[in-house]
Amino acid sequence: MSNLIKSGRVVSLDDLKQLELIRRFAPAPQKSSPLDGDFEGNDGADVETQSWKERILQDAEHTAQNILKQAQEEAAAARATAEEEAEAWWASRRAEDERAAEEARQAGFEQGYQEGAALAEAEIRQQWEDRLRQAEALIRQAYAAKERIIAEAESFVVDLSCAIASKLVSAQFEQAPQLAIRSFEQALSRRKEQGIITLCVAPDQFEFVQAAKDELILALDSQAELQIVPDASVEAGGCIVRSAFGSIDARIDTQLSVIRAELLRAAALAAEERTSHEAP
Repeated sequence: MSNLIKSGRVVSLDDLKQLELIRRFAPAPQKSSPLDGDFEGNDGADVETQSWKERILQDAEHTAQNILKQAQEEAAAARATAEEEAEAWWASRRAEDERAAEEARQAGFEQGYQEGAALAEAEIRQQWEDRLRQAEALIRQAYAAKERIIAEAESFVVDLSCAIASKLVSAQFEQAPQLAIRSFEQALSRRKEQGIITLCVAPDQFEFVQAAKDELILALDSQAELQIVPDASVEAGGCIVRSAFGSIDARIDTQLSVIRAELLRAAALAAEERTSHEAP
C-alpha cells in the first residue's frame, strides 16, 4: 500500500484522528438572547472563536475528503494495475502452458513420425527381401527348367540319333555285306586264346558269313576252332563272340547304347558347367 498515497500534501493518521476529535467535541454555536445583555462584552470573542473552530473543522474535513478521494483513486488505480499485472501474468502463464503443450505435441508427433517411418521402412525392407527371395526362387526354377528342357532335348536328340544310326548301319550292312565281315574280323581279333570260339550272327547273314569262314579264321589263333551260329538276338551287321574266357558283344544296338551313354554323360557335364557359370 506504499504506492496508494502519493501527494505533495500528506496528512498522517494521527492528524486525522485529532481533526475528528476537534469536530466531535467542539461546542455548538449559541444564539444570543435578551438575557445575555450582561455578557455582550464577550460576544465578539466567542463569535471569533467559533468562527475559527468552524474554519478549522471545514478545512480538516475538506482535506480529509480530498485525501480520501485521492486514496480511493490511487487504490482503484493500484487495483487496476494489480488486475492488469495479474491478467498479464495469467496470459504469460497460459502462453507458456500452450507452448509447453505444443512442444509436447510436437515431440509426440516427431516421435510418432519417427516410429511410423521406422515401421514403414522395416515393412518395405521386408517386402523387398521377400520379393528378392521370390525372384531368386523364380530364377532358380527357370534355370532348372532350362536345364531340364535342354537335358530332355539332348536325351531325345541322342536317342533319335542312335535310332537313326542303327537304321543307317543296318541298311548299310544289307547293301554291302562285306562291311559286316570286316566288323566280325575286328571282333574275332580280340580273342587270341585257343579252343572253340563261337561267332553268333544274324540269321539273315548266316549263310553269307559261313561262306566267309575261312577268311574269318585268319583273325584267330592258329590253334583255335571257329564255329558260326545264327542268333535271333543279333541284327544284321552285328555279332557276339563267345569263348571259354567270356564273350564280346559286338551287336549294333550294344555299340550304339555305349555311344548313347557317353553322349548323355558328356551332355550332363556340359549342363553342370552351364549351371555353375549361369547360376546367380
